[in-house]
Amino acid sequence: MAEMRVVKFEVLRFGPETDTEPRFDTYEVPCMEDWVVLDALNAIKDDIDPTLSHRWSCRMGVCGSCGMLVNGRPVLTCAAFVRNYTGTIRVEPLSNFPVVRDLVVDLGSFIDKIKSVKPWIIRKIEKDVGQGEYRQSPEQLAEFKQYSMCINCALCYAACPVLASEPEFLGPAAIALGHRYNMDSRDEGNAERFDTLADADGVWACSYANECSQVCPKHVDPAMAIQQAKLTSALQWLHVVPKKSFT
Repeated sequence: MAEMRVVKFEVLRFGPETDTEPRFDTYEVPCMEDWVVLDALNAIKDDIDPTLSHRWSCRMGVCGSCGMLVNGRPVLTCAAFVRNYTGTIRVEPLSNFPVVRDLVVDLGSFIDKIKSVKPWIIRKIEKDVGQGEYRQSPEQLAEFKQYSMCINCALCYAACPVLASEPEFLGPAAIALGHRYNMDSRDEGNAERFDTLADADGVWACSYANECSQVCPKHVDPAMAIQQAKLTSALQWLHVVPKKSFT
């Protein structure tokens, strides 16, 4: 039988119906060598305290739903191995979001911000299927490919110091996605995204702390996207370069 190691976890608990303040509950969990933090949380819920609430789905680092703070750092708990931590492991919900219950946060504002940049290809006239695909060169694909790797896990929002004090900031993931479509040679919707991205709560609110890029589990560089979007929007505002648009 595989050896088990007992690890102490401090988990933030908060029930809006009964609690006036959040608290930390402590659990001692027998963990296997290959366990991740999500495994330990599932063990707590299954065997120790079924009232614990947390969110997860794929356990493969793809869906992005198990993001939490582990020892103060935003991570996907399905990719955070228990063996990489020493001492007590503290688990909290993602910061910069309202807490629904325990480790579950309300991502409604995050989803609204993503939708506001229209993260899809916009064209005036769609070709018939018989006319073939919209072709791109490898160089054109390379312009935006890394920004397509975002899984909307919101870790970058939890790490962003601007969002901690300015919740209306559009935020790293939304800006990176909007920029990704503006960079796509098939897209014609730059002008439709311009006001949202170039707004005072858009790219210009970023102070370039770079924390968003440091915590991204897919190695996307949203901080770079924001700086590129700043330059593009300034040049377009000065009419040095045109906006890609059919309007």
